[in-house]
Amino acid sequence: MKIDVITVGRIKEKYLKDAVDEYLKRLGRYAKVTVIEVKDEKTDEDASNHENDLVRAAEASRLLKYIDDSAYLIPLCIEGQQLTSEGFSEMIASLENTGRSHIQFIIGGSLGIDDGIKQKGDMKLSFSEMTFPHQLMRVILLEQIYRAYRIKNNEPYHK
Repeated sequence: MKIDVITVGRIKEKYLKDAVDEYLKRLGRYAKVTVIEVKDEKTDEDASNHENDLVRAAEASRLLKYIDDSAYLIPLCIEGQQLTSEGFSEMIASLENTGRSHIQFIIGGSLGIDDGIKQKGDMKLSFSEMTFPHQLMRVILLEQIYRAYRIKNNEPYHK
């Protein structure tokens, strides 16, 4: 299985970089996982809705360069479907069993993901109704992918 995590922005904090690296290392035995970072747009805290839309559109144009139309595309957004860890594992296993060998997850920037990217998705995924920093979301997603493979392979995992 090939899995891409396409994300807006770079991680600056060493502890988050270390966590990402650790999960990428652990995942190496299960799948080829790649993190692709695109530049984020600077935005003012008091930006108008229109200005925020322009920021999301600019970030979307960068994301689109990496989206493979043959991949199963999953944008992460608050209005997406919520799954248990077991359900997430079953989803990945089901994709593998039906011949879908490439999954791409999209993590937007601080303003979220442009609606056009969301509409391209084969499914939208939400980890919670809460909002998480997009840098931290990368770690959470990689941990859940790792957990999904542990579950799928009947290997022990922390409950």
